[in-house]
Amino acid sequence: MTLVQWTTKSLSHLVESLEKKEHVIKKSALANLLADLGFSLKANKKNIEGVSHPDRDLQFQYIKNTCDMFESKGNPIISVDCKKKELVGNFKNNGREWQPKGKNETVNVYDFTSLSDGRACPYGVYDTIRNTGFVNVGIDHDTASFAVESIRRWWNTVGEKLYPNKKELLITSDGGGSNGVRNRLWKKELQRFSNETGLVISITHLPPATSKWNKIEHRLFSYISMNWRAKPLTSFETIIELLSHTKTKEGLAVTAIIDKNIYPLGVKVTDEEMSRLNIIRNEFHGDWNYSIKPQR
Repeated sequence: MTLVQWTTKSLSHLVESLEKKEHVIKKSALANLLADLGFSLKANKKNIEGVSHPDRDLQFQYIKNTCDMFESKGNPIISVDCKKKELVGNFKNNGREWQPKGKNETVNVYDFTSLSDGRACPYGVYDTIRNTGFVNVGIDHDTASFAVESIRRWWNTVGEKLYPNKKELLITSDGGGSNGVRNRLWKKELQRFSNETGLVISITHLPPATSKWNKIEHRLFSYISMNWRAKPLTSFETIIELLSHTKTKEGLAVTAIIDKNIYPLGVKVTDEEMSRLNIIRNEFHGDWNYSIKPQR
């Protein structure tokens, strides 16, 4: 008896292997025997987040305390991230929906980019206090310029009206991608946004390997996925329509707009440009927690 508790062999291959060891059994009987022994067909389960940072819990406590402080003052708190990019066209969308008997939604067999009308890049901004979502649907790359432009559009369209005369904004995000910890362009673009609005912008990043803990994931993106399940995203207009109609019993409302700007890749920010930014880093993990103040 070995410690191996799994195999990739099909029932037919298992029967052949057993016959080589002089054990004769039919596939149906083998399937029943495996079930009696507690075996079943299983898929991979995503549950390993990666190596935990030693300051993981301390960072989450810092984020909570910072959010509590901002909320007590009535200042806005947003959670941001870019949702999975989607091909625009008559392609399969995961999930099922009710349809009349004998009627099925038919879509393309192959998800080739050449068959699409582009790729939608939905960047989300979730207001954790007002329980409202804002999605800026881009047609180009998910860059730091695109990320900050999405936040700018949220502020100009929704945020400034909800939080008049407020001069502080808290952003929580994961530590990678267009809003990553080491992304210089992210900080440069936030500085420009701060100068435009006069806002003091505080940023807190989730510790490594915890991106799925970001509030926007389970308070906005999950409901968007449920709302457009099994619906082919045939055009950008359809995407905006589906996003705008995402609602929950708890009062979630979503605003969505299209962003047709082009955001080139490979934009570099020099050391000299970084030195001119008005960044105040926190004593506790200044790489994760920092504020950007308007420049004179």
